This record gives sequence, structure tokens and C-alpha cells, in this order.
Amino acid sequence: MKELTYSNLKQLNPDSYILIDTRDPGSILYGMIPGAIHIAEKELYDDLARYAGEFDPQKEVILYCQRGVRSVELAKAFEEQGRECSSLSGGYLAYLRDAVSSDDENGEIRPKAEDSIRQKYRPRLLEPFSKACEQYELISEGDHIAVCISGGKDSMLMAKLFQEFQTLSRVSFDLTFLVMDPGYNADNRNLIEHNARVLGIPITIFESDIFDAVDTVEKNPCYLCARMRRGYLYSQAKELGCNKIALGHHYDDVIETTLMGLLHGGQVQTMMPKLRSTSFEGMELIRPMYLIREEDICNWRDYNKLHFLQCACHFTETCSTCHEDGTTASKRLETKKLIAKLKKTDPQVEANIFSSVSNADLTSVIAYKEDGVRHHFLENNTFL
Repeated sequence: MKELTYSNLKQLNPDSYILIDTRDPGSILYGMIPGAIHIAEKELYDDLARYAGEFDPQKEVILYCQRGVRSVELAKAFEEQGRECSSLSGGYLAYLRDAVSSDDENGEIRPKAEDSIRQKYRPRLLEPFSKACEQYELISEGDHIAVCISGGKDSMLMAKLFQEFQTLSRVSFDLTFLVMDPGYNADNRNLIEHNARVLGIPITIFESDIFDAVDTVEKNPCYLCARMRRGYLYSQAKELGCNKIALGHHYDDVIETTLMGLLHGGQVQTMMPKLRSTSFEGMELIRPMYLIREEDICNWRDYNKLHFLQCACHFTETCSTCHEDGTTASKRLETKKLIAKLKKTDPQVEANIFSSVSNADLTSVIAYKEDGVRHHFLENNTFL
């Protein structure tokens, strides 16, 4: 088994090899190396002999994971089946380092990205962004909004949409583009700074020790991390004179959270478009990407050939970006797959899930909570 560097890979004829992305399905939402096919690690391990026999014997098989660690063991397992196989040293991150170093040599990224928001993707991105801001009354005259950027595709696009919306809005408001570094390694920190620079986003960065603080937590580390991050963001935003923080959750996050609450949490709840903080007086949280589909975010990213941060936590090399509810990547991915499966037989299933929490009939539920107080249907005189 040999290891190839990304520089070696670029020198090869693309027709001479089969490049396989072995990361989990949630990870590939954040991008793949051009020309790669996706076969998850588990799927490969489950049927090594078949895959080893099916791949074109005239082509070299090259595997990659996130960091070039797990793909080494998988390549060795392939060779035990009698099939030569290589692992890409550094994995997907090696590709990202190379892409970042060669990005925007002619300063073309920002104008193309902004023009695509105004033209090609306006109906799918800018218009639903504007609609959410108006429909849910997310922005008021004189607001100072901390646009919270994690480095992923969602928050980076949110920053660009805010910049565009600010020029179009009849309401006057200020923006601070806030990045919290919870303990990123150098590669991830550089990627965020690079993307902000080439996209023209003037970020303000502050450090925290959240990753170290939750590193030794065994029970619900993702939940703790998410709660701590929000607290730090509220605190820093308030210090900077902001009265709102904006997070990049989108339509798919909303329906996945709704369904997970029902199936795994035993409650009917959703991710709200706006929340008033109970711990930081005068502060609100808003989600202006509430009506934007994840597929359209990915299309914008790929059209502009952008590369964004996935997850940089210490717990798993392929974890999808943590959500505020602390759900793991695997649980959210299961829900995403379930919705996709249901959509095959009912194209309206996503819209129905979204609408369900806008059409709640309190007379048809056994009990509900209001301000933390539980109310039972028998309290209603209709049933006495």
C-alpha cells in the first residue's frame, strides 16, 4: 500500500485512476475532490471483495478520507483482497490546502459570487432571505446585527446575503461579521480567513477555549459545545454594541429539527426564526436563511468553486457542523435520509413538515406547554 500526496495526484492522468471519497454522506455536502466518486467507508468495508473485483483493473484505485488516516487502513484491507490500492496523504484537507493556496489569483471570486446572488440565484437565495426578514420581522430600524460566521457554507453565504440585503433594504441597520475561534487548528483558521478575504467579508475574530473545555466530556459533548458557543457569541456581540445575533440555519435544518423532536425527543417543536434571549437582556437571535433550501446553498457554492469549513471539533474527523440542539451528525443524517425517502412517494412531505408547526391546533392535542407551564386538554370546558 502506498500513499500519494495531492501534488502527486495532480500530475496523474485522470483517466488512469479511480478516486474514491470514503467519508460519510454528511461530509460530502461540504464538497468533494473534483472527479471523485463517493462510496462511504462502511459500505466499502461491508463488501470489500466485490468492490475490489469490480473496479477497472487497468486503473489505480486511490482512496481518501478527511485527514488521510482512516483511508490508510481501508487501502490495506483492499490489498488483502489482492487489489493494489493507494491512500491520499492528508485526505480532503490536503486538497483544501492546495485549493486555498491557488484561489483568487486574479481577484475574480468576489465579483462572481456577488453577481450570482444578484442574478442566477436571486430567486433561490436573495428573495427567500428578504422574505424571511420581512415575514418574521427579523430586522428593525437601527439594529446592530452580529452575523455569526462559523466558516461553513451556510454562514459564509449568510454574510454575503446580508451585505446585499443591506444595500436594498429600506430599513437602516449595521452589521458586524463575527467569527469565534473555539480552538481551530491552523488549517481551519486559515481557511476561514482566506474565504472572508476573497469574498470581501470584514470579519472580527475572537478566541475561546470551548473545544478544550468539552474535550473530556463524555455525555452530550455536542450539546454542551453548542450551548457554550451560543453563550460566547451573545456575550461578545453585546460587548460590540450589537442587539441581535444572526445564525445560518436554513429550511432543511428547520424540518429536520422538527422531525427529530417528534421521533427522538417525544415533543412537537421546531427551530424558531426569531428568539429573545433569556440570559442576555435586550439581545435576540434571528435566522434570516429560514426559507432557503440547502440544495441551493450547495449549488451556489459549487457554481463559484468555493471551499468551506466543515467541522473542526475534536471528537470525530467527519462530524458535520454541530447544531444548536446538540444533535450528532449521524442522527441528523438519518433524519435527512428519512425525509428524502418519504419525498419519493410524497413530493410535498418537506413543505408539510414545515407547515405543520405553523398550523398547530391546540384543541386537537392532549397537552401543550406555554411559558413552561403544562396545560391539559381536560382543562378546556368543552371536554368537561
